[in-house]
Amino acid sequence: MTKRDDARRGEAGQATVMIIGFVVLLVMMVAVVVDASAAYLRRQSLGSLADGAALAAADAIEGEQVYTRGLGQRATVDPGQARSFVASYLSSTGAHSVYPGLVAVVGTSGDRVVVRLSAPLDLPLPLPGVANLTSIQAESASVIAVSD
Repeated sequence: MTKRDDARRGEAGQATVMIIGFVVLLVMMVAVVVDASAAYLRRQSLGSLADGAALAAADAIEGEQVYTRGLGQRATVDPGQARSFVASYLSSTGAHSVYPGLVAVVGTSGDRVVVRLSAPLDLPLPLPGVANLTSIQAESASVIAVSD
C-alpha cells in the first residue's frame, strides 16, 4: 500500500458529510423563504383590512354627522362611534373567521381614525428553536376632510 492509498482512505466519506450539510442548509433556506413569504402576505392582507376598516369608520362618522347636525368647520370623531363602526366592518367582512385571534385597536385624534390590527400566524415551515406562532400587525389611518 502506498502513501497515496492511505491519503485517499482518510478522505473517504468527506463528500457525504458535505452533501448532507448542504442539504440541511438548503432546507433551512427554503423554510425561511416560505415563512417570510407567509408573513409578508398576511401583513399585506391585514393592511388592506385595516385600510377598509379605517375608511369605513371615517365614512360612516362623516355621513352620520352631516345628516344629524352638520359638520361646521371640522369633523370630530367620537371614539366610541369609531370603535363601533370598525367592529361592524370587521364583522360584515368575516374578518374574525378568516383571521382567528384578530385583535383590533381603534384610536382617534381630532378628525382622524387610526386602526391597528394584529393576528397570529402559524408559520408553515417552522425551524427548530424558532417560535411556531408569531403575531403580524398592520396599521391604517383615515382623515375626515371637510371641504366647501
